[in-house]
Amino acid sequence: MTVTGVQLQEYLAGLDYPVSREDLVRWGQENGASTEMLQMLQALPPEQFNSPDELSAALPTPT
Repeated sequence: MTVTGVQLQEYLAGLDYPVSREDLVRWGQENGASTEMLQMLQALPPEQFNSPDELSAALPTPT
C-alpha cells in the first residue's frame, strides 16, 4: 500500500507548524507510524515546512 499525501496530512493533523523533517520523523515514531509512513517522512528534504501545503509539495511522487 502506498501512503498518499492526503493520508499523511490526516495522520499529522494537529501538528504545529513550522516543522522540520526531523520533527516529522520523531512525531511518526512516537505515534506509531507505519514503516512506509516513516520512510516517506525520512525521504523529505531536510528543511522546515511552514504549512501543510509546503509539506505536501515536498512529498516524493510515487514511482
